[in-house]
Amino acid sequence: MTDGPDLAALPAGSALRDRVVDVALFGVAVLLGMVVFGVAKEQGDLPGWAVELDPLLGLAACLALWWRRRHPLAVAVIGLPAVALATSALPAGAVIVASLALRVRWRRALQVLGVYLVSMVPSGLLLSGTDGSPWFDAAFSLAYLLAAFAWGHALRSRRLLVERLRADAERARADHERRLAEARRGERQAIAREMHDVLAHRISLLSVHAGALAYRTRQAQAHAGPALSSAEVAQSAEVIRGNAHEAVKELQEVLLLLRTEEGGEPASLLPRIEDIGGLVADARAGGQQVDFRTGLAADIVRDLRVQVHRTVFRVAQEGLTNARKHAPGIPVVMRLSGEPGDGLTVEVRNALSTSPHSGEPIPGTGAGLTGLAERVRLDGGTLDHTAADGTFTLRARLPWPTG
Repeated sequence: MTDGPDLAALPAGSALRDRVVDVALFGVAVLLGMVVFGVAKEQGDLPGWAVELDPLLGLAACLALWWRRRHPLAVAVIGLPAVALATSALPAGAVIVASLALRVRWRRALQVLGVYLVSMVPSGLLLSGTDGSPWFDAAFSLAYLLAAFAWGHALRSRRLLVERLRADAERARADHERRLAEARRGERQAIAREMHDVLAHRISLLSVHAGALAYRTRQAQAHAGPALSSAEVAQSAEVIRGNAHEAVKELQEVLLLLRTEEGGEPASLLPRIEDIGGLVADARAGGQQVDFRTGLAADIVRDLRVQVHRTVFRVAQEGLTNARKHAPGIPVVMRLSGEPGDGLTVEVRNALSTSPHSGEPIPGTGAGLTGLAERVRLDGGTLDHTAADGTFTLRARLPWPTG
């Protein structure tokens, strides 16, 4: 049996309830003590000297009950002579022993109980009168104290169980709040990644066209090149307007997707691998030279998880966006390859830019590849990007299970 903590300083309930219990126990102990003393005196079970001393010891034991909550061990030790020598102290003694078992550690309480039990036999012999049965009185006192101790220990076990359940509930509540906080943080990160991936691509296209307009205008003003015709201006403005509308539309789709994806709604808004062709077409329309080849047939990739479709699309999107930012005007090579069991690979390559940009570079957060690497890792894949031999390579490898 485990040796639990001391419960002397642990209140059983509210202060008002404790006060009511104390008053009730004191009154019952006094009343029962008077009854027991009166019966023993009437039957002649007490010697003459005990008749004078018994009521005083019983009253002392009853008064000691007021301090049993704070000092159960001290009350038990001090009350031992009264319980051993006074029949009127037996009711109070039962409360003292029960409080000892309830509030003191198991091993220490057993030691004090042992002292009580040992003292009951000689005191029974000492207090027996001529008509009394000393062994019966001693056996009754022993059983009485053992029952009180068992009752107190049962209360202790119940209280410890309640405290343990309360602590478990508090721990579960804290864990639940932590999981909610992590879920909220994960949702914010997901929204940030989706917004970055969607807006960075579209805004970079807007920046390219606006920069081209500004560059051609400055060249014309400096008589270093032909002025833009009205048709070219209209075409560029239409491209800018179209990409701005697409940016707003895709942003709305991202927000709608993030609200409904966890609820089991159809993920029709999720970008898929087959949508990469449209992504490349938009890039080419913006003047980016893209050599795109795929070895993945639509019927082969159809059964891939929607999360993998989205990750592959985002890798391709981030590769094109980075090339526009850091190597404008340089051709980009994009390859998709893989098969079930061997994995799926997305690779985007472009030569490193050696000439200064015309106009200001496209701004960015600098966290696109970091967020992309985290997205790929969550899907069980790896992402690496290297700049070697004059070429920047972005490569993602994702698992492709069979069956």
